[in-house]
Amino acid sequence: MAGNSSRKGAIRKSSKKPTGGTGGKVRRGLEGKGPTPKAVDREYHKAHKIAEARKRADKRAGAQRGGPRRKSGGDEWIAGRNPVVEALRERVPVTSVYVAEGAERDGRLREVFRLAAEHGVGLLEVSRGELDRLTDGAVHQGLAARIPAYEYAHPDDLLDAADDLGQKPLVVMLDSITDPRNLGAIVRSAAGFGAHGVVIPERRAASMTAAAWKTSAGAAARCPVAQTVNLTRQIKAYQEAGCFVIGLAADGDLTLPELTADADLVEGPLVLVVGSEGEGLSRLVAESCDRLMSIPMAGVLESLNAGVAASVALYAVAEARARG
Repeated sequence: MAGNSSRKGAIRKSSKKPTGGTGGKVRRGLEGKGPTPKAVDREYHKAHKIAEARKRADKRAGAQRGGPRRKSGGDEWIAGRNPVVEALRERVPVTSVYVAEGAERDGRLREVFRLAAEHGVGLLEVSRGELDRLTDGAVHQGLAARIPAYEYAHPDDLLDAADDLGQKPLVVMLDSITDPRNLGAIVRSAAGFGAHGVVIPERRAASMTAAAWKTSAGAAARCPVAQTVNLTRQIKAYQEAGCFVIGLAADGDLTLPELTADADLVEGPLVLVVGSEGEGLSRLVAESCDRLMSIPMAGVLESLNAGVAASVALYAVAEARARG
């Protein structure tokens, strides 16, 4: 009787191992590999390494500069007929005007309609209850305007703006100015006398509110306002960038006429630091300045309003630069 291996249909066993296939490698190897990757996409290439280094540098710079421009809190509301009319007259960047249903059409409201049409500002009619809610219960007299959050520049942007114009930087820094109307007045003077911007602290200081916008008479649209976390650190950063920093102080050892007579100082990169009316410059800020400057005055008046002092100093510097 024959064994199972000789039976018809039996599986023949063999110690010889089957030949291994290529798994498609040969076929794939014959196919085209597609276009050669760009040098910047090849990890081992010098161009890729340079691009990655630039990305890391940009990321660090963004962190140092506070990332994208910061905005103030949220949208603001200007409530009341006179305030809304004045805001539109002064070209405050109103995005929309809200009118309560049934509001009396007096001369101020008609002027608001005219100015809104001229400036391309949207008009919306809402119920009085809705307007109460939007303005958080303010006395709106049936009229309110919405303005967007202010977009602050970075302090370095002000130096860049001067460089783009081929000019020596002239920057105003404010120390503890808490009245938004003072801030608006200083922004207006800075724009009028050729400064490249104003720097304010993020905390415990006035910000670009509707009141500041209105007082600036629209100058805030032309003169950038930057925020900084720490004023003394920003002063040092400006000094490292080549700026001479002068603080306005009643007991300053340098007078304004002496500054304007010194061509090297007045015509070079300059930062003017203005303190609050009551306290003046804080100790650390004063110590960080290169010099402290006083404005000589006749009579018994001890000090000037912060906005007036800034205007006087800016005017003198602008005149001296024009002469130079």
